[in-house]
Amino acid sequence: MTTAQQPENKGQQTRTVAELVDYIQALITEIQELYCLDEIPWVVGYSGGKDSTATLQLIWNAIAALPAEKRIKTIYVITTDTLVENPIVAAWVRNSLKQMKSEAESQGLPFETHLLQPEFKETFWVGLIGKGYPAPRGKFRWCTERLKINPSNRFIRDVIRASGEAIVVLGTRKAESTKRASRMKKLEAQRVRDRLSPNMNLPNSLVYSPIEDWQNDEVWIYLMQWENPWKYSNKDLFAIYRGASADNECPLVVDTTTPSCGASRFGCWVCTLVSQDKSLTAMIQNDEDKEWMQPLLDFRKELDTEETRDRRDFRRRRGNVQLYERILEDGTSIEPIPGPFIKEAREDWLRKLLTVEKQIRQTAPENMRDITLITIEELSEIRRIWLEERHEFDDTLPRIYQEVTGEEFKDPRPGADYSLIGRDEWIVLEEICEGDAMHLELMANLLDTEHQFRKKTRRTGIYDTLEKCFNTSSRSPEAAIKNARLKRELNEAVSQGDVAKVKQLTLGDVPNEEPAEESKQVTWANIKFAKKSEPIIE
Repeated sequence: MTTAQQPENKGQQTRTVAELVDYIQALITEIQELYCLDEIPWVVGYSGGKDSTATLQLIWNAIAALPAEKRIKTIYVITTDTLVENPIVAAWVRNSLKQMKSEAESQGLPFETHLLQPEFKETFWVGLIGKGYPAPRGKFRWCTERLKINPSNRFIRDVIRASGEAIVVLGTRKAESTKRASRMKKLEAQRVRDRLSPNMNLPNSLVYSPIEDWQNDEVWIYLMQWENPWKYSNKDLFAIYRGASADNECPLVVDTTTPSCGASRFGCWVCTLVSQDKSLTAMIQNDEDKEWMQPLLDFRKELDTEETRDRRDFRRRRGNVQLYERILEDGTSIEPIPGPFIKEAREDWLRKLLTVEKQIRQTAPENMRDITLITIEELSEIRRIWLEERHEFDDTLPRIYQEVTGEEFKDPRPGADYSLIGRDEWIVLEEICEGDAMHLELMANLLDTEHQFRKKTRRTGIYDTLEKCFNTSSRSPEAAIKNARLKRELNEAVSQGDVAKVKQLTLGDVPNEEPAEESKQVTWANIKFAKKSEPIIE
């Protein structure tokens, strides 16, 4: 097989335009030979950005130049819509896929487009508003796998199941970052076939990166000087990048001495893993027709607030208190790790998001007026989590939705309108608990536990479940944190072999998390089934 030759010292040398032309022709020949070499299907990752567009354009031109009888292997073009993409880029990608599908059919090419999305149970808003996850951070990057990796991996696995293998074509380049270059070079050393690297995440698949050694300017030269084969405007793509550059400067790239604006990066408009959404900010600053997106930027800034302790639970999601050493200016403090957003905070996020959606629908251009920031399916799943997992029986989601949008919330989930108790009963329960949030939570958990077991022939496990309600919801925050600190001190004393301190601490009320069977700790089970001659230890 012919392999396109790479220039030596790639990081230092840059190809001239003439050299780039020759190299592209050699690369097209390489792509054709790889395609015809076997029956393994190809999956091309397409994001709509410059690198993936250049990669797909190379593949398209190479396959279009083959005789019709050789264009028999399907090439899947997949795009993952996280549902929180930059609206301008998302619209560009959707329209591009439609055009691509139409042209592939008219040109008789084996390209098949697929717009992938995360499962509604794994979307950003279900995580943040439904489950109460805080905005993603470097140490809690819960979004990437759910929104981006899982949808594409599911599709590729399906292709592998059907065909046994798959070749994944990506527009990754070493020049993107030092970290990316290092990773790609390590994978190069493990290659078992020319130009095909192993896919460390998906067995039975190989990765092909045709533009891995291209520089940023070379990508733009190719896009500007070679016509888009599915008849979509690369100049419009260039304009999007130009509008996303802080200085709005994006000179026409005609040779390798001309700098380009292609360093702009697009992603989720809610992303808090970067310090600032520079591309969205630049779009708004450079074009008054895009000022309608300002509410998105403002909302993102609210999400990016570092200190949200007053809006988050003192317990982790499963109800346990977990301590850590917090570094302060005057020393360290042992404090509970903040858990998910509390009820009021989650409701506040929902109200603000729906308000932003309503606002931009009124101010966006005509072709963007149908923009959706959160889908009905996501809202339905959030409502289910609040009712069934959080036991918040006042069922506030439909009321918030109607207050903000002026429309009735129509839940597509069968039986979704059923609630153990209604709004009026919830208010009565709040009055009984006299403002004690933990008491209210405990009562709701106990009621729901009884409801879950009421129709079972055998109510095995009900006492353990009731006990769990008391373990997670019966103490005040102060008492729960104090108890967690006592346990921490006891564990440290045990690990250090400090017998005196262990004896001192065990005289206090430090219940065992996992009592042995012979323990006399009071539980629902040993109260219910205690022998008459066996006294209960109080």
